[in-house]
Amino acid sequence: MLGDLEITALSDGYLNLGLELFPSADPAAAEALLAKAFLPKALPTSVNAYLVTRGDRRVLIDTGTASAMGPILGHIPEALAAAGVRPEEIDTVIITHLHPDHANGLVGIGGKAAFPAAEVVVAAPEFAFWHDDGILSKAPDQMKPYFEIARKSLVPYDGKVRKIEGEVEIAPGIRALPAPGHTPGHLALRIGSGDANLLLFTDVIHASALQFAHPEWAIAFDVDQEAAIATRKKVLDMVSADGLLVAGMHLPFPGIGHVIREGNAYAYVPTPWPAL
Repeated sequence: MLGDLEITALSDGYLNLGLELFPSADPAAAEALLAKAFLPKALPTSVNAYLVTRGDRRVLIDTGTASAMGPILGHIPEALAAAGVRPEEIDTVIITHLHPDHANGLVGIGGKAAFPAAEVVVAAPEFAFWHDDGILSKAPDQMKPYFEIARKSLVPYDGKVRKIEGEVEIAPGIRALPAPGHTPGHLALRIGSGDANLLLFTDVIHASALQFAHPEWAIAFDVDQEAAIATRKKVLDMVSADGLLVAGMHLPFPGIGHVIREGNAYAYVPTPWPAL
């Protein structure tokens, strides 16, 4: 509970991130951090989504991978069912960015809308980037399927996509905060009710065992790595200084806790279940 908002963490599953995806990381230092956390080099990383409920209004934040990334992922429909929510009861879907582990779950069986009653909200710069044929033509071959998936994910919602700009209220208690770098329109979300607040910082962190200690270690999926590093440092500075509750799509499930400052680095302190 966050004031009069109920936030339900939903697990889509997990993916494995190899150290090669962090090109600026010092291999020995990275391996030492993983060993300290009792984690393998193929770092298992949660893929989370969140459901925000107030009264009879339900807002889903990200949708998971569906069938895009293999059988250990794609479990948001099961998670929603476990929470007692049917897809047709979702009023709004906020897509924090259009990578497949966040947006592919928009598409259901037969290419139809997985959430038929929902409006989909996405940042205008995000929509523009993935729908720009000029950018697509210059993208590396391994990135071109990402453009196809991003475009296809929104097709079933023709006429029901709301594009937003800047810091705006998306729904009561949910405010968009641009966090560019990982993608051009990557969004963080400030969620609040009364004096209770949470910052959902989305993909500011991908590997909690590595990037809190070394926020300068970007992941290969960052479209603009320097901007992503700057955004990460800015966000971590803010939440650690303010003692703000945080959530993240790739923090260990359920992905809710606090960030503390440790010299020039940071540490993540998960909130245990009884305190949630």
